[in-house]
Amino acid sequence: MTSPVAAVPAAASPAALSHFESSLQFETDCWDVHHGLATGQHDFVLLDVRGADAWAAGHVPGALHLPHGKITEGKLREFPAGTLFVTYCAGPHCNGATRGAIRLARLGRPVKIMIGGVTGWLDEGFALEPARETVA
Repeated sequence: MTSPVAAVPAAASPAALSHFESSLQFETDCWDVHHGLATGQHDFVLLDVRGADAWAAGHVPGALHLPHGKITEGKLREFPAGTLFVTYCAGPHCNGATRGAIRLARLGRPVKIMIGGVTGWLDEGFALEPARETVA
């Protein structure tokens, strides 16, 4: 008897390698973001793309608040064209980070999603901070 896991065969190793390597072009994780922020490696801008109430309840320290629906060229003018943006939202149950990433990509901006969002951040044992100034 075959389990549901094995019912669809795994991809061949070259295809799996290509898939998993390319996924890192689109996403990063909470630990890597935390490490970058904590060590002063500010080679990305972290965007909290959730709404104002969620931002006020607590957000990743060092993030800027820019809800995905308000990401426009005008809001991005202060950032050089090659700036790497990392978007996050509530967590795996939320597609706000994806919506924000789509808007940034449509504007020609480099972008990744922080997988896990706030849920992943907390799961890693990292703290949130209360609201501060917002970009939006």
